[in-house]
Amino acid sequence: MSRTPLLLLALLTAALGAETRPNIVFILADDLGFGEVGFNGQKIIRTPNVDRLAREGMILTRHYCGNAVCAPSRTVLMTGRNPGHATARDNGDVGDREQFPLPTGIATLPGTLKQAGYATAAFGKWGMGSFESTGSPLKQGFDRFLGVTSQWIAHSHYPPFIQDDGKKVPLDNGPDGTPGHGVFPAGADPQDPKAYAPFIGKDFLSERTIVGAEAFIATHKDKPFFLYYASPLPHVALQIPAEELKQYEGVITEAAPYAPQKGGYSPNRTPRTTYAAMISRLDKEVGRILAALEKAGVADNTIIVFSGDNGATHDAGGVDTQYFNSAGGLRGLKGSLHEGGIREPTVVRWPAGIKAGTRSHRISGFEDWFVTFSELAGVKMERTAAIASESLVPALKGTDTPRTAPLYREFPGYGSQQAIWDGKWKAIRTDMAKKAQSKAPIVTQLYDLDADPNETNDLAAKFPDVVKELEAKMAAARVPNPDFPLPGVDPLPAGKGKKKAAKK
Repeated sequence: MSRTPLLLLALLTAALGAETRPNIVFILADDLGFGEVGFNGQKIIRTPNVDRLAREGMILTRHYCGNAVCAPSRTVLMTGRNPGHATARDNGDVGDREQFPLPTGIATLPGTLKQAGYATAAFGKWGMGSFESTGSPLKQGFDRFLGVTSQWIAHSHYPPFIQDDGKKVPLDNGPDGTPGHGVFPAGADPQDPKAYAPFIGKDFLSERTIVGAEAFIATHKDKPFFLYYASPLPHVALQIPAEELKQYEGVITEAAPYAPQKGGYSPNRTPRTTYAAMISRLDKEVGRILAALEKAGVADNTIIVFSGDNGATHDAGGVDTQYFNSAGGLRGLKGSLHEGGIREPTVVRWPAGIKAGTRSHRISGFEDWFVTFSELAGVKMERTAAIASESLVPALKGTDTPRTAPLYREFPGYGSQQAIWDGKWKAIRTDMAKKAQSKAPIVTQLYDLDADPNETNDLAAKFPDVVKELEAKMAAARVPNPDFPLPGVDPLPAGKGKKKAAKK
């Protein structure tokens, strides 16, 4: 299966027998804040299994997700392209509640690992194209998929169906599923548990996907595999099996029920407790994956990465980020290119290859996993202008050298933003759409993240030459994408309409 001339495939099977190459597990949380795990200082929410990964592996203190919202962030992870070369740069819907699809012929991480002889499977939320589009996970390198392709469907943790290799299998949640969006019943008492009954389901999506992941590990323990576990937790709506709430009884103080009167995510009587329980449920699934690897006898030579697709959500749907200190003191939340929107709690465990209890302060991003995992799989890659991936293998083995090129992000949503990281410096431009519309100058902010990780002291006026240099590097790190123009930088096409899903 030929993918692209961007890759030079040289499988080193003679030197790296299949029995020596590590299995690869990537666990992706959905809307998880930097400060919402124990190893980053969380005091209320319990994450013992993620914290175990941190103790037994390496913490990447400066790791950045692919973008500030779901679909474009995952696109960076799957393709190794930074947002300036990515095929999707925002959450673009294309009809039937599906997202902008990955195109045909693009190099992908699962496709590359599959070529290298790995069994590949994805479980959970996809968000990069329906099964009918070119973005189908089965057309982009995965042998197996169990979950939902639509981000909108994943807003309910009790959807009407789950997709098993493209086949819709009904769940025991009714023909329409349990709503992920809704209005609190008019005239009902917000303190009455019965008023919330329509928003509580039976068949929990994540239980189906974790069982599938456990089975995949058991079945493929005798050959190298790549398991992508993309959990929809803790993304709102706030929904969780009732038994998961018991661990926080008497621990969390509720301010008020979440009972929207004009629409929103599904109502919830105990929003803080439910949110904490959702993260702890995700943590429990991390533990189940670890247990499955240990039972299969492959835990030592399996590299497990745990991270998140973007920062904690704004206080929507009952989420209370201030109560939990979700951003861990960093500036910004989901949708922002400030640190709290895209710096993710990230750990890597690999007993056969990583020293336990270590940290890497190297600036790294989702694009880097492409070349990193390819190298571990015995695939030699050529770096190109499009694939901005840099190998993290030296860092994982203890050599914490700086990256060779800046890390770049752009995001046309939330007002249009750009950011670049180069050594200690970070340059960021925000509200570019508004400034362009009013013909006001676009302002670049400059921060020394070594001295000021919370981005409180803008040094642009003090170091104008640094600003000019980083603006030039921003321009060099991207090419325009007509499907996702960057307001304030790219001209907006006249009459720009909805994107069409690519068919095959």
